[in-house]
Amino acid sequence: MTGNNEAITCPFDFSDALEFDPTLTDLMGRDAPVRIRLPYGAADAWLFTGFDAVKQVTTDQRLSRAAIVGHDYPRMTAEPIVSRESINVMDPPHSTRVRHLASQAFTQQHVDALRPRIVRLADQLLDEMEQHGAPADLVRHLSDPLPQHTVLDLLGIERQEWPRIQESVRQLLVVDPDHKETAATAKADLTAYFGKLVEQRRHAPGEDLISTMAAARDGEEQLDDRELAVMALTVALSGQDTATCQISNIAYLLLTRPELMEHLRHRPESLTEVLHELLRWIPFRKGVGIPRLALEDLELDGVRIRAGDFVHVSYLAANRDPRRYPDPHAIALDRPNSPHMTFGWGGHRCIAMPLAMAELEVAVGRLVERFPDLRLAVPAEEVRWDTGTIRRFPLDLPVAW
Repeated sequence: MTGNNEAITCPFDFSDALEFDPTLTDLMGRDAPVRIRLPYGAADAWLFTGFDAVKQVTTDQRLSRAAIVGHDYPRMTAEPIVSRESINVMDPPHSTRVRHLASQAFTQQHVDALRPRIVRLADQLLDEMEQHGAPADLVRHLSDPLPQHTVLDLLGIERQEWPRIQESVRQLLVVDPDHKETAATAKADLTAYFGKLVEQRRHAPGEDLISTMAAARDGEEQLDDRELAVMALTVALSGQDTATCQISNIAYLLLTRPELMEHLRHRPESLTEVLHELLRWIPFRKGVGIPRLALEDLELDGVRIRAGDFVHVSYLAANRDPRRYPDPHAIALDRPNSPHMTFGWGGHRCIAMPLAMAELEVAVGRLVERFPDLRLAVPAEEVRWDTGTIRRFPLDLPVAW
């Protein structure tokens, strides 16, 4: 890396409820991008935080995700989460082809057809919570099971396999350095499992997402078995990870900010807009995700990046950029609809976003409708938060009604 300034050590281990990481606030306030040192990896990285700069990084083909494979790249977890065949580390035109094929399973039309299944799952879970009686843990009754059951159901995975898949996914997201071997084993097991599943669906297709992606064509093009297995794993991972955390985080905000719950009760038609503003505001993970590698010298946002430099972006910081969002640290339900970066940007924007939004709309919509007087059963400061993974979410949410 170039430049006289030393890299800033960034553990990004802040876990205080949904407060914004002060380290990230400090980095956002600097005049130019800085170099950071993350908990794992052999090199430093440039960090870009402004909305327009992040947009530029994520769409500049001189910055490659694919080129990080084989490098001990700067990251948050002991074991790299991505597989070399993953869409997350592909560049155009290969990634364009894979995304186009895989996204045929996540069109709005296809997700709308799946919505009744999601509603049925949500209502079953809320029925069970009602039967359990207050106080009940909303995480155990809704946030955890709904996205997991939805994505595993849609992938056509047998119910008896669900606990095993859920545990392997959890192992993959732990940040503890002593956990590297366990995480590597979990990734290998999941990759092998989905490889076998793809083989089965090629011979006996069903009504599931894997069969839909297997049948997707663009002329003569289709996904090969390895691409399909890794795509199924990616869907299982992101389908459980993001939606699970966000249902819990959004529920926590509704329970601790009565004006939000009140707004949704009186204006249920505004649900989608409210969810997007909450998704913009929530610091949904710690630090940064997957970096890019500069393939040549270039200048970005006033700094000179050399070929071989790693570049990270912060979607969290971009979502709070005051040049993009007036009063960015406030939750403003009347904020004009403006795209946010919670689902990524550019060539790596989450292809399953329509499914994730459907899950959130169903979970939050049904919760508010069925339990209009829902409240926390403990003081807010007694809610326990995850500190062991790269995610930000409450471990439990005891509620009463």
